Amino acid sequence: MNKITAAITAIGSYVPEDKLTNAMLEQMVDTNDEWIYTRTGIKERRILKDPNKGSSFLAIQAANEVLRKRGIDAKEIDLLILATATPDMPVALTGPYVASEIGATNAYAFDLQAACCSFLFGISMAAKYIESGRYKKVLLVGADKMSSIIDYTDRATCIIFGDGAGAALFEPNYEGLGVQDEILKSDGVGRNYLYIKAGGSLCPTTVETAKNKEHFVFQDGKSVFKYAVTGMADVAEELLKRNGLDKDSLQWLTPHQANKRIIDATAERIGLAPEKVMMNIEKYGNTTSGTLILAMSDYEHLMKKGDNVIFTAFGGGFTWGAIYVKWAYDGK
Repeated sequence: MNKITAAITAIGSYVPEDKLTNAMLEQMVDTNDEWIYTRTGIKERRILKDPNKGSSFLAIQAANEVLRKRGIDAKEIDLLILATATPDMPVALTGPYVASEIGATNAYAFDLQAACCSFLFGISMAAKYIESGRYKKVLLVGADKMSSIIDYTDRATCIIFGDGAGAALFEPNYEGLGVQDEILKSDGVGRNYLYIKAGGSLCPTTVETAKNKEHFVFQDGKSVFKYAVTGMADVAEELLKRNGLDKDSLQWLTPHQANKRIIDATAERIGLAPEKVMMNIEKYGNTTSGTLILAMSDYEHLMKKGDNVIFTAFGGGFTWGAIYVKWAYDGK
């Protein structure tokens, strides 16, 4: 029998209808469109305004689109992995709820949290389950309602993040397509530069933590930017060299959509032309666990079977890495 590889066979995405534009942010904090766009590349982001809907709502929409596009019943799913930094609630995992709501009653499910690298690390995990031969259909969903943890009086963070979700179905492949190689890394030094102070076991929730706005994201932007530029570029370049790829044999770079300058620096490091770089940060901002799959969804119609694709991301903690995939179907 030929070696089993894990291939993506369908993708889906979902973003809320409501937009938060730079012009709207000008009315909320001391900022302006030019300042935001030149530093981040973001023009607008989507916001899930309904207070009774969390990340699970986003995830369910994206997952159902995958099932529809692939034409399969949810009962065929063996495993659902929910990549998220904003689960609906602590302790009670959100993944099992998503699986139940889409009708994946034969699947087991869990949450995976690695900040902005959650979906990237999830690709690695989904691939391992498929390569084992024990699982035939693994659904990886990346979903975050970042607006639920953002202080909209803090211009350092509120300009960056948006809400959104995407999903990818992994199935066995015997043609050598799918996930080929990976370099995944982490470094605890990042704990001090990007975090939410309160709500965990180190600093439990109190009236004081709520008053002090300690349940919102804090980011030391300059430090995160420095580490992200180096981290994403290093692993992308190393992965290319290790697999004998160069700017001509690589069809696509799918980078985490955190900052246009980080994306540009990574592409420049490997000498890749702009038309080979998936970028939609202008429309959605940083959707954390959703960025990679939302980018793929926007570019799916251009992708061809056999295309070489590098996924790369950087997240809090710190976490970062790159994964090399041979695309398994024609997007059209």
